[in-house]
Amino acid sequence: MRVYPVPTLLHESDTSWFQSALKVITMHGRVKLKSTAQQEEEKRKEREKKLKIYVAARDACFSKRKEGIMDIEALQLTQQLLSSNPDFATLWNYRREILLHQETVLSEEEVQKLYEDELVFLEGCLKVNPKSYGSWHHRGWVLSRIPRPDWNRELGLCDRCLGLDDRNFHCWDYRRMVVKLSGVPVEQELQFTDRLIGSNFSNYSSWHYRSTLLPLLHPHSPEPPFPLRNARSSSPSSPQMHSHRVCEEQLLKEYELVQNAFFTDPNDQSAWFYYRWLLGRAEREEMISCVYVSREGERVIVAFSRPVNAQAVGLLLVVDGQPLQVDWRSVHPRFRHCPVWICELPPGTISDASNEHNLTVHWTERHTHRDCALYTGRSESWCRDSATDQELFRSELSVEKSSVLQSELQSCTQLLELEPQNKWCVLTIVLLMRALDPLGYEKETLAHFETLKEVDSMRSSYYSDLCSKFMIENTILKMEYAEVRVFSLSGKKLTTLCHLDQLLLVTHINLSSNKLQTLPPQFAMLQCLEVLEADDNAIETLPGLYHLPRLEEVSLRNNQISRLSDLKPLSSCPKLTRLDLRGNPVTQTANLQSELAELLPSVTDLLL
Repeated sequence: MRVYPVPTLLHESDTSWFQSALKVITMHGRVKLKSTAQQEEEKRKEREKKLKIYVAARDACFSKRKEGIMDIEALQLTQQLLSSNPDFATLWNYRREILLHQETVLSEEEVQKLYEDELVFLEGCLKVNPKSYGSWHHRGWVLSRIPRPDWNRELGLCDRCLGLDDRNFHCWDYRRMVVKLSGVPVEQELQFTDRLIGSNFSNYSSWHYRSTLLPLLHPHSPEPPFPLRNARSSSPSSPQMHSHRVCEEQLLKEYELVQNAFFTDPNDQSAWFYYRWLLGRAEREEMISCVYVSREGERVIVAFSRPVNAQAVGLLLVVDGQPLQVDWRSVHPRFRHCPVWICELPPGTISDASNEHNLTVHWTERHTHRDCALYTGRSESWCRDSATDQELFRSELSVEKSSVLQSELQSCTQLLELEPQNKWCVLTIVLLMRALDPLGYEKETLAHFETLKEVDSMRSSYYSDLCSKFMIENTILKMEYAEVRVFSLSGKKLTTLCHLDQLLLVTHINLSSNKLQTLPPQFAMLQCLEVLEADDNAIETLPGLYHLPRLEEVSLRNNQISRLSDLKPLSSCPKLTRLDLRGNPVTQTANLQSELAELLPSVTDLLL
């Protein structure tokens, strides 16, 4: 056996060849290398050795914790284990218990030193795994216990970590905590996002953080644009005057900033998402948007601006000055939270048409209420804010903002000429058109959605649903301008239904010649519906045709209803007299007519 000689030309620093050469041996003049199996076996033994050491240390920790030992040795044991595996939650818990015990036996200076060492140790853990849940959580806990925290050091740590990975959400969360506890000015943090975005337009996290800071630094608090008609509310502001809005002056500056970003890299989605947030509307304030009273049904229906649990929010109904004890139910059993709630009044409360009644619904939790008067001879009455009153689909624009958005639309149109396949640009153009004039740009919007489906076919269903949403919004606006209760959406290529709470008062709806596959449970919010036309769709189920007390006629020709059980929800509609099922697979069912007569005894005009 002999070792191969090292060549004389080998540089001193090039030891890799030398080290490997030492491992090479010869037998009978032939080179013999360790086989792959031998190498794997050695690695396995090494892993087993390390595992035994790790398990022994872990068991020692568990034993000490079970015995209630909170000494420095236990602290060192947990440090040894967590240094190699910082995601061991039980050991972090034990470590906190030890540190809390040490606080009781050490002086303040010793505690300060103990926690400073802990922060140094944690930096090592973060080097092992920069996205360790346990390490970041424990560091936040240490900061809450240390007598004199060094906030600048923590901000510096965040800067270094975000420099390595600007989307480390653990670090972002930690930074927000540090900022809150240390009282860093919002303006300083906004400048921090300026710096990060300036160095990398693709920093999505910075754009997002910026969206949380702007409403704090530049809040929007205008005068109400108009009084709320037919309502008495303790809230002096419009439903859209929410604290998360940004003042117009700052918004206009943000448009310029983000435009620089997406013109620099039109295919980067970060800036486009932020731009979409700028164009969006603030979250609507929770309020009573409508009260409807039916004399014939002796019912009160209340619609809210957002889904609520009326059984838990404290609704009080007062009729002619007398509080009534009533039970509220949502429009469908599936909903615990729903925008529309119903209560049945005690018999005889409002049934006499010769009497006038005044009703008030109090929402005690929100300190607001809404009145509704049922006049003599009237069978029904309501009090509501329209979609335009609520700025539900579009906020009122000042002359300056309208001018800026028009300019933005022209810029995006120019960019689209350079980047005709850029889906973000096309989608933003659609949103700008919606903000400026949703009805005026309806034709162009439809054309742009067809473009989106072509350039981003993987998300064509999303674009179809979004287009359906916008078409429904436009039709609601047209219906309200015309002040009618008939709603027609035939031939609009709808794939989904939304904003159904805005159709509470509709009596006749036409959904024919679309691409609907179901009438969802939310459809039960159309409590005044009398006639439904939904021919030539692909409807398979009807869960939303549930307890519609005024529904008389339903036309479902040429759909995909295949089972008798799919028609069962109709049995809860007491006034249903006409049903058209021609062109559905269910019509091939044996004895269908007799079974339907049993299921729907009120139907006298059945078309199969």
